[in-house]
Amino acid sequence: MLIREAQATDIPQIQSVRHAVKENVLSDHSLVTDKHCEEYLTKRGKGWVCEIENEIAGFAIADLVSQNVWALFLRPEHEGKGIGKRLHNIMLDWYFSQTNKTIWLSTGFKTRAEKFYRLQGWQEVGLHGKKEIKFEMSSEAWTNRKYTIN
Repeated sequence: MLIREAQATDIPQIQSVRHAVKENVLSDHSLVTDKHCEEYLTKRGKGWVCEIENEIAGFAIADLVSQNVWALFLRPEHEGKGIGKRLHNIMLDWYFSQTNKTIWLSTGFKTRAEKFYRLQGWQEVGLHGKKEIKFEMSSEAWTNRKYTIN
């Protein structure tokens, strides 16, 4: 297993992972284009991938412009192996090394992602639209959490 910074050349596999998920499925795959991915990886923020046997098993992308987690997805066959948590932690360490602004994300109700983010210490702050929960993580909360779990 190798976790490394995502490159624009990874976008086809990143899209493949994004389309393979069982929850938070895009109703229209054209809503997240290769151009969007490239912009988030190269201009708005940074991303990481986890490779297993030369295949991307999961990825995470943080957006400094909107101060949010743009994406964190795993191929279903790689869930439950700690990959998501490792990508999450690398992403947040990087994000808070760049800014002390609170980061946010949204996810569907009653999903594995909702449970995951709660376990990682994210605080629910309300709704995002009508179908998602909005969570936040402050720099202070992240720092305290890291020292608590290490």
